[in-house]
Amino acid sequence: MKAAIVGGGVIGGGWAARFLLNGWDVAVADPDPQAERKITAVLDNARRALPALYDRALPPEGRLTFHADLATAVAGADWVQESVPEVLEVKHRILPMIAEAAGPNAIIGSSTSGFKPSELNAVGTGAIVAHPFNPVYLLPLVELVGDADTCARAADILRGIGMYPLTVRQEIDAHIADRLLEAVWREALWLVKDGIATTAEIDEAIRMGFGIRWAQMGLFETYRIAGGEAGMAHFMAQFGPALSWPWTKLMDVPEFNDDLVDLIATQSDAQSGHLSIRELERLRDDNVVAMIRALRRTGSGAGGVVTAHEAALPDAGERDGLPVTVTRQVPSSWTDYNGHMNETHYLETSSLATDRFMQMIGADADYIASGRSYFTVESHVCHLNEVHAGDRLTVTTQVLAGAGKRLHLFNRIWRDDVLAATVETMLLHTDLSTRRTSDPDPAVAARLSDWVARHAAMPAPKGAGRSVGQRP
Repeated sequence: MKAAIVGGGVIGGGWAARFLLNGWDVAVADPDPQAERKITAVLDNARRALPALYDRALPPEGRLTFHADLATAVAGADWVQESVPEVLEVKHRILPMIAEAAGPNAIIGSSTSGFKPSELNAVGTGAIVAHPFNPVYLLPLVELVGDADTCARAADILRGIGMYPLTVRQEIDAHIADRLLEAVWREALWLVKDGIATTAEIDEAIRMGFGIRWAQMGLFETYRIAGGEAGMAHFMAQFGPALSWPWTKLMDVPEFNDDLVDLIATQSDAQSGHLSIRELERLRDDNVVAMIRALRRTGSGAGGVVTAHEAALPDAGERDGLPVTVTRQVPSSWTDYNGHMNETHYLETSSLATDRFMQMIGADADYIASGRSYFTVESHVCHLNEVHAGDRLTVTTQVLAGAGKRLHLFNRIWRDDVLAATVETMLLHTDLSTRRTSDPDPAVAARLSDWVARHAAMPAPKGAGRSVGQRP
C-alpha cells in the first residue's frame, strides 16, 4: 500500500510517520528544501514513541521518498493526504492537481481543521475531510466528513493503521473536536487578558483536573458520574441552570491585538521557554504513551483502539524452527541509568513469551477464568548482550518438557540477529480453587504434547536444566 503526503509540515509529517510505521510506502510532496529534514525529525520522535504503545512489533517500515513534483508523489497512491496551509485558495489550487494525478480509486483526504467538504470540493474534486490531531502518529482520532461511501472506505483503512475514525453526521464549520477546543481556548484568552490567571495556571487547571478525566471518559460520561446514582438527569437538573448565569465570555471574543499577543507570548516563554521544541515534543510523547498504556489496562478510550489494532497485527511465525512468541520494540521507560534495558524487563519479556505460549496450548484467559492456570516456580536468566531503547526484540520459545503438571520452557531473547539473553522457566499447573498443583485439562495436555514432540529432536540448550525443576 502507498500513501502520498502533500505538505510536509507538522501534520503532514505526523501522517507520514503513522503510515510508514504501519508498513505503508510513503511519498512526500513538498517543494520546501527543508522538508526532508523536518519530517526526519518527526520520524525520529515517532519511531521512539509509537512502538512503545504496543506489546507486539509493528510491521516493518515501508519505503519513504521525497518529491518536489506532486504528480510523481501521488501516482499509484491508495491514499493521498493533503496537509497544505489552512488557506482555502491554496487548497483549491492543490486539490485539483491531486485529483488529476491520483488514480480513480485513491482516497483523497484533507487535514483541514475548519473547512467543510462542500467548500473544499467547490473546484470539482472528490476530497473528504480527514482531520487528525497532533501528534498524528500517537493520537488515534480522525474526524471524517464527506461522501458516505468514501468515508466508509477511509474508516477501514484508518483502523488498519491504528486510528479511530469518527464520521461526522453532517458537515459543519470546524467539525466536532475543534469547536470544543475553540470554546476552551476563547475562554482561556479572556482569563489571561483580564488578569485572572496566567497561561501556566490555566494549563495546571486542565492537566491537574478535568484533563485527566476527559482522557478516559470524555465530557458526558464524566458528568453522568457527577450526577451520582441518579445519573445524568439529576446532574442536568442540578447544574443546568448555571448555563444561564454570567460565568462565561464564550459569546464574546477578546480583541486580538499586539498587546494580547505579547502578554500571552511572554507568559508562555516564562512557562516553557527553558525547553526546546524537540524536548517539549518528547515530553508530550512520553506522557501520551504512558496515559494510553494505562488506558489499555481497562480498554478505555485510546487504550482500546491500540489493543484492537495490536490484535489485528499478523503473527510473527517461526525462527530457527521455534515459535516466535514476542516481537516488540524496547520503550525508553525500560532503560536504566546505564542506558540499557533493566534486568526486570528481561524477565518481563520472557513472561510475555510464556503467556503467549500458554495461549497457544489453550491455557488462555478463558481457561484461567475457569479456575486453572500454570504458575512459574523457578526462572534462570542469562544476560549475554546489552539491549537499548528502540531495539527490536524477538523471542522464541522451546519446550524442554511438558509431562503431567510440569511445563519447562526455554525462551531466547534476540536483538535483531544477536542473542541478548536466555530465560529458562519451570511452571506447574495449578487448580486456582485449591491453590494446589493439578493435571491440566486433557485438551491443553494434548496440545502441549504436540509441542513436546515437535521440539524433542532439537538439542537441549547449553546449560539448560542444571537446577531448574530439580526440586521435588
